[in-house]
Amino acid sequence: MIVPMKKATVLVLGEERGRALKKLRKLGVLHIKITEGSGAALADLNKQKALLENAVYAVSGKGGSGEERRLDLKGAVELAEKVEQLAEEKKNLTAELAGLTTELERLKKFGAVDPAEIDCLARKKIHLSLYEMPASEYKNLGDELTALVLSKTGKLVRFLAVGEEKIGALERYRVDWPERSTAELERRTAGIRARLDGIEAELKGYSCCKAGLKEALSELDRQIEFETFRTGMEREVLSERPGSAGEVAYFHGYIPAEDAEKLKCAARENAWGILLEDPVPVDDVPTKLRNNRFVSLIYPITDFLGTVPGYFEYDISGWFLGFILIFFGIIFGDGGYGLLICAAAAGMLAASYRKSKSFSPASLLVLLFGGATVLWGVLTCTWFGLDPAQLPEWLRNLSLPFISNVYADKIWYPFWTGGEAGLTTAQNTQIVCFLLALVQLTVAHIMVMIRNRRSLQLLGDLGSILQLFGIFYVVLAFVVNGQVFSMSLTIGGVPIGNTAIGLIAAGFILSFVFSNYEGNVLKSVLESCKNIVSVLLGVVNIFSDIVSYIRLWAVGLAGAAISATVNSLASPMLGDLMLILFAIILLVFGHGLNMILNILSVIVHGVRLNTLEFSTHLGMSWSGHKFKPFKE
Repeated sequence: MIVPMKKATVLVLGEERGRALKKLRKLGVLHIKITEGSGAALADLNKQKALLENAVYAVSGKGGSGEERRLDLKGAVELAEKVEQLAEEKKNLTAELAGLTTELERLKKFGAVDPAEIDCLARKKIHLSLYEMPASEYKNLGDELTALVLSKTGKLVRFLAVGEEKIGALERYRVDWPERSTAELERRTAGIRARLDGIEAELKGYSCCKAGLKEALSELDRQIEFETFRTGMEREVLSERPGSAGEVAYFHGYIPAEDAEKLKCAARENAWGILLEDPVPVDDVPTKLRNNRFVSLIYPITDFLGTVPGYFEYDISGWFLGFILIFFGIIFGDGGYGLLICAAAAGMLAASYRKSKSFSPASLLVLLFGGATVLWGVLTCTWFGLDPAQLPEWLRNLSLPFISNVYADKIWYPFWTGGEAGLTTAQNTQIVCFLLALVQLTVAHIMVMIRNRRSLQLLGDLGSILQLFGIFYVVLAFVVNGQVFSMSLTIGGVPIGNTAIGLIAAGFILSFVFSNYEGNVLKSVLESCKNIVSVLLGVVNIFSDIVSYIRLWAVGLAGAAISATVNSLASPMLGDLMLILFAIILLVFGHGLNMILNILSVIVHGVRLNTLEFSTHLGMSWSGHKFKPFKE
C-alpha cells in the first residue's frame, strides 16, 4: 500500500534554522522539499565532495593489500587532495609521453639525431636538411644536390641534403629537425615511464583507504544535505526594530500521516509553527510503500528499474510480483534451468546463514523465480531441452497434457468442432498467454472501477472490460485458429462470435459516454467527440495489448529451440572419449548463454508487460519518487 502522507509547512526563527534542522534530523520522519542551497560553505563542501569522488575512483581497482585504514573527514580530504595532485601529474605526464613517443616514432626512420650538432655545422656554413620523398621524384633530382641517403622504405627515400640550393623546390618534402636530440628524448621518455610507475604504486598503496574515503563521502553527503536545507529555506523579514524577531524561515515537506503527531510534539517543545494539510494532485508528494514481507520481495526489481508509483497512483507490488513470477517461468520455460536457479538461490541463502545474516530479499526472490520455472517445466515436460522420450515416465506423467511437449504432435479437438478442426499444443500455449492478458488487464480495470466507485466513470471502465472480453475472442479467431474459434461459432444456441462483437460495441459505447465523466454526461460525450481518433484507436490498442502477450510463448519457444540445438550439437561427441570434454564445454557454454539471454528477455518482455501494458490500463505513468526522510 501507499502510506498516506501529510503536507507539512514548518516555521522557525531565522537564527534557529540550524538547531531546528538538527532536531528534525534526530526525529527522522520528515521529507524536506528543498532542492537548492547557497553560500560559500556549501560551495566548499561540494568541492570537497568532488575531490573525494575523484579519489575513490582513482584508488578503486588498484588491487592493493593491507589493512583498511580508517579516516576522519579532514584526513580523507587531505588524502583526496594528494590523490588529485598525483592524478593531475599522471595526466600531464601521460600527455607528454604521448608527444615524445610520437616524436621518437617520427625520427627513428632517420636514426640518431642531435639538433646541437646540426647548429654547430650551420655556424660553420655547412647546412644540412632532412627530406622524405617518393623514390620516383628523387631520381629526377640530378647531380646538382649533394645528398646522403639514410634509408629506403617501400616507395619512399629519406636523405640528408647538404647546402641550400634546392631547399625551396624541396620544401614540401622537408622534415623539421627536432628541438631535442633522440638520446635526450629517450632519456625523458624513460624518466616519465618510471615516474608513472611510481604514481601507480603510490595510488595502489592508497587502495586500503577506499572504504575510509567512502565513509567520509557519506558523512560529507550528510553535511551537504544539512547545509542545503539550512541555506535553502525561504525567509521573511518581520521587523527591523531592535529586540524584535527580525526574520522567520520556513519550508515545506511531507510526513507520513501516522507520524504527524511526532512532529506536532516536537513543534510544541521547540516553539515552531507548523501547518499540516492533505496533499492535492498538484503537489509533488513522495511515495512511501508498505507491504508484507512476501510482497516486499519485488522491491529489488523495482529498485533496479528505478520505478516508483506516483503518490496518487496505485501500488501494484503484489500484482507485479505474482505476474512476473508467471512470466519468468514461461520465458525460461525449462525445469532444468529452474533447478539451477534454485541451486544458486540456495547457495546465496546458505552463505547468509553461515555469516549469521538475515536472508536478503534478492536471494528469496531468485528462489521464487527458480520455483516458478521448475513448475512450468513440470507442466510442459521441458528439462534441459531434452526430448520427452528421453525422460523418466513419472516425469512425463506429471505434465499438463494440453500444453505438454509429450503430446507435441497431438491435435486437441474441442467438443464444438465435432473433430473437424483442432488445436496444437503450441496453440494451446498461446491461449494460455492470451488468458493471462485477459486476467491481468481485467484486474487493472477492476482496480480503476474500485477507485471510481462513487462516480459514473466506473461505467467507462466496465466498458473497457466488456471490450477486453470481446476482443479476447477476436484474438483467438484471428491469431490462434480461425476454424476452431470461428466468428460464426454457436454453442448451446449462443452465437459466440456475434456475442463478442456485441460486447465490443456495448463496451465502446459505455467508454465513449462515461470515460471522461466529471458530473455531466453531455460534457463527457463532447470530450470523447473532441478526441474521437484516440477513442477509436483505444479499441485497436486493446487488441494489440492482448496480442502483445504472445511474446511469452515466442520467447519461450526460442529458448527451447536453442536448448535443443545445443544438445544436438553436443550429443554426437558424448560417445567419444576424446571429444567428451569439448561436449561438456559446449553444453555448459550453450545452456549458460541461453540462460543469460532468457534473463535479458525477462527484463525486456516480462517487466514490460507489467510496467507498460498493465500500467497503461491502470492509467499509471510511474511518475513518483521515493520518500526520503531527513534523518541521522
